[in-house]
Amino acid sequence: MYTLGIDIGSTTSKCIILKDGTEIAGKSIVVAGTGTDGPHLALEEVLKDAGLTRDDIACTIATGYGRKLFEEAEGEVSELSCHARGVHFVFPDVHTVIDIGGQDAKVLSLNEKGRMMNFVMNDKCAAGTGRFLDVMANILKLDISQLEVEAAKSENPASISSTCTVFAESEVISQLAAGTNLPDLVAGICQSVATRVASLVRRAGVREKVCMSGGVARNAGVRNAMAKELGVEIAYNDMAQLMGALGASLYAYDKIKSGENTAQ
Repeated sequence: MYTLGIDIGSTTSKCIILKDGTEIAGKSIVVAGTGTDGPHLALEEVLKDAGLTRDDIACTIATGYGRKLFEEAEGEVSELSCHARGVHFVFPDVHTVIDIGGQDAKVLSLNEKGRMMNFVMNDKCAAGTGRFLDVMANILKLDISQLEVEAAKSENPASISSTCTVFAESEVISQLAAGTNLPDLVAGICQSVATRVASLVRRAGVREKVCMSGGVARNAGVRNAMAKELGVEIAYNDMAQLMGALGASLYAYDKIKSGENTAQ
């Protein structure tokens, strides 16, 4: 039996197909989110990756910002619940999840069974999100994937003190003009994101084991800065950006097995 989870975010659409609720049969990531054709492109790609057709899928569950707009799903589940479920599937011993997406940052506290007990969220400001990194990469004329490479070269990270993306943009431009070298500036930007999000983590409570999910988790510069800021090891898996879609696919499997409505 195959189930599909689709996570429609603000900037990216992600899909996971599971076989019998245990084996990943296909996955896709398309850099186009809610309000675009990204969700349908992601659906096409995941089916192609799995070698399946739409008729092979027993149930589809949608999550993320655009979940209510995706009419091809049989149900929807909040991204908070899906990230908790997906992370627990990959890391059964994780108790704190730091999820940094394109437009927000969330911190989830999980119990021993992977159930979400508490969460803290920042969706009011771009600082501490993927959008912040995108803006900074554009200023520095770098691809977003180059940030972690440059940050690794730094010996003296620059201080980015502004708490607003607009002011931080001006600060970075000023530091460039003052001759701050690129690796130190990039490391400072990664540290800035870690500092902002670490304050959310402390509000939720740091319970080890800690992991990062979401697109920003792929940036080792941010992960390393976060580990240093919190004083804990940060668990990471290449599936980080797909945790929400994975959780949605698991909920789809539950829906078929139990016959119950999983909408939340």
